[in-house]
Amino acid sequence: MTELLAPAGNVEALDAAIGEGADAVYLGLKSFNARLRSSNFAWREFEACVQSVHRQGKKIYVTVNTVSEEHETERLYRFLSYLNDVHPDGLIVQDFGVVRMCQEFFPDLELHASTQMNVESAQAANLLMTQGFKRVVLARELGLEEIKSVKQNTPCQLEIFVHGALCVSESGLCLFSSYLGGKSANRGMCTQACRRFYNAEMSGGRSQGYYFSPCDLSLIDHVPELMSLGVESFKIEGRMKSAEYVGAVTAAYRYVMDHWENDKKGAIAEGKRILSTDFARTKTDYWYGFSTTKDGIDNAGEKILNPNQAGGTGIYLGKIAELRSASEAEKNKALLTSHISQAQETESEPKKNQIQMAVIKGGSYDPDPGDSIRLHKKDDTGRESHKVRVVTEDAKGNRWIDIPYGFEKSDTVYLLQTKSMSKRYKHVLPQDLSHFKKQPGAERLPILDLTPLKKDELSWFPQGLYVQVSTIADAHVVQGFHPVRIILELNKEVSYDLVHKDSAEKPILPFSKKVAILSLDPYWAEGDFKEFSETLNILLEKGYTQFIVNNLSHIALLKDKKHVHMIAGPYLYTFNKWAVSFLENLNIMALQTPIENSEDNLTETFRNEKERSRVLVSIFSYPALFRIRFKMPDSYDFTYFEDKEGMAFKISSSDDGTFVMPELPFTLLDKTEYLKKNGFTHQLLDFSKTKVRKNDIKALQNIMATKDFISGASRFNWKDGFYNPEKMEAYQAIAKRNAKNAEQQNIQKPGKKSGRRTH
Repeated sequence: MTELLAPAGNVEALDAAIGEGADAVYLGLKSFNARLRSSNFAWREFEACVQSVHRQGKKIYVTVNTVSEEHETERLYRFLSYLNDVHPDGLIVQDFGVVRMCQEFFPDLELHASTQMNVESAQAANLLMTQGFKRVVLARELGLEEIKSVKQNTPCQLEIFVHGALCVSESGLCLFSSYLGGKSANRGMCTQACRRFYNAEMSGGRSQGYYFSPCDLSLIDHVPELMSLGVESFKIEGRMKSAEYVGAVTAAYRYVMDHWENDKKGAIAEGKRILSTDFARTKTDYWYGFSTTKDGIDNAGEKILNPNQAGGTGIYLGKIAELRSASEAEKNKALLTSHISQAQETESEPKKNQIQMAVIKGGSYDPDPGDSIRLHKKDDTGRESHKVRVVTEDAKGNRWIDIPYGFEKSDTVYLLQTKSMSKRYKHVLPQDLSHFKKQPGAERLPILDLTPLKKDELSWFPQGLYVQVSTIADAHVVQGFHPVRIILELNKEVSYDLVHKDSAEKPILPFSKKVAILSLDPYWAEGDFKEFSETLNILLEKGYTQFIVNNLSHIALLKDKKHVHMIAGPYLYTFNKWAVSFLENLNIMALQTPIENSEDNLTETFRNEKERSRVLVSIFSYPALFRIRFKMPDSYDFTYFEDKEGMAFKISSSDDGTFVMPELPFTLLDKTEYLKKNGFTHQLLDFSKTKVRKNDIKALQNIMATKDFISGASRFNWKDGFYNPEKMEAYQAIAKRNAKNAEQQNIQKPGKKSGRRTH
């Protein structure tokens, strides 16, 4: 029987999900989850939730689906120990470090692979099963036939998203938000660059639009087919959505799942009627309905993208025109109507009632108490759902409504649900939480030493300069760098050339296969798998033995091949020693560090010269910020576009999909000698997706010789690391305290006196 899995971003959403018949809920706590901007659950709340949900015969899954840096691993270990003590039904995980810790210390915790782990094939699912996983959440960019094929070729449980927001980028591969300021999607801090408004230079002149903002997913028409396939779990996206939204969507899918066998047409019609109160974006069934993978790549863009559709969800209410502090009476009214106990409020939702009052102008509807709204910061740095509890009218006729702190004038507001659509649900949590006292302790994480290298184990991975390109022609051009290894991106063009044009009599490469490394695409979907695996087998027969693997399916295909050497690519995220150890257990000893990584974290993860001799560091690249499975629509007649700050990006579409990159490169060219002195002797010039010219080579050689910095280029996160909200709050608190102290000192400082001082 297929499970209906609903989101619980807060206590009210939990009540709605259970009240409308969800079989299970998934939620996050205050850290290590990919929706850090949702309310999430406090320790005692979560403990009570597990007990209450289990008493109703339901299940509860915890999202631990972000990557962790080395300095966070002890806190992660304590968190996992706490979860092991509370006994949820499963952990939804992304970081291989979490997997490795669970294997070593918490084998009773059931593991589910997050969609962020980028699983889109049966081979990847089967590999994860050997590592202790029970379920995988498939990447969202798969069609019905692909899901059917995965199901037929793996005994692993499958969970798929059926409703909610989509990412334009392939699952787990988006770097855009991280590039803009360290707020990584892999860290739960995504600022949704895909929803932003961009300016583009088209042949007919300058144009503007939400070019990468996808429609929302809705598979309610396909519920019967997916249940017939035996998919184990239907997942509703929406941990940042209102309780009303969660309740309505859960009710709709519950109805169709329970009634389609008796009346398929009628059940779907009723499900759609229930969903009519969903004020979210236009709906799409995304990759469903295409006859072939090529058909999807060519045409999915038209189904999913609408440049005229604003990034926000709901009905536009206007912008914040006025703000003021809430009165004590308004605060008390908000508390009385929030339907949470005082114990819950003080311990778990301290910000719940930190409200301010606002006047909204520009729309055609005035929200009333009980309506759910969504607020969007004008600079796209934050969004939050909120239920209106207080409305006050002043002498001038202005209607003031309560909104959360943190929003300012000109921020936009949308209507998600009206009170008339709302239901009151029985509370899942008990009123008294005082006897739920478990929380992470002070356990010490055992020291992990990386596996020492055997003599000559990495002789095939010599130190020196590596160069990566996307075409055979570029491989000829970059010979001027005299690299120790050439890395060829195994895209469709290169695959064709190597399979059909390369021969012993007429080799098309200007170098031996012994110095060639093939880099495999991080998105290797089920629909492409047969073609790619056949290509790979031909290349193995031709004598190619060195590969950069970027997907678990790559490891599954290559791990038992004789004389094959694998380098873990930048998309097999290794931000901590435990993740590295996971790959070591799969006999992968060399790796390319993720482009998002920082110098501090890299040096903390790999502490000595021997460990660092295994690491390939990118010193120049145009990183793919979006990797999109489909081509852009024909109307996207532009190569360059800008955000509102004037930062420029470029876009290219091919049979391999679409790639969005910055106009200016990421560079550490001026740090090459510094890196070598610190043991990072494997360095990469990455020209992927970029045409290489001889003049470019000369310019870069000169920069490397003079150790200059490229004007306008990016360091990505190398210097500053990931954005850390806790650190920022600490800095702000210190700055505020220092300012207060300085103010007090100025007040207390005596004024100067004229004349001679006396003693």
